Amino acid sequence: MNEEEIKKKIDEEIVKTEKLIADYKEQSKPVTLDNSIGRISRMDAINNKSITESALRQAEAKLSKLHHAMDNIDKPGFGLCIKCKQPIPIGRILLMPESNKCVNCAR
Repeated sequence: MNEEEIKKKIDEEIVKTEKLIADYKEQSKPVTLDNSIGRISRMDAINNKSITESALRQAEAKLSKLHHAMDNIDKPGFGLCIKCKQPIPIGRILLMPESNKCVNCAR
């Protein structure tokens, strides 16, 4: 996979993650007290909000790492394992953009 294809994949992942962040922000809005839902439903909504906020933080961290990877893509050695010098699979780069080792060397 060449550099342009990797850039395209990272761009696609950035767009997807930004949409996910927007969805999480919408889902994590507080439940208003004037909403007439039961006590159990309100507790469930508060719990779901907490889970969504955690997912939001993880998505924001991933987005930051994807931007960092995009900034470094033009640097020599990007996408190569620092230990064995073999190419890091694009799936790993997209999942863990901060990775500088292949799966085998990261163990």
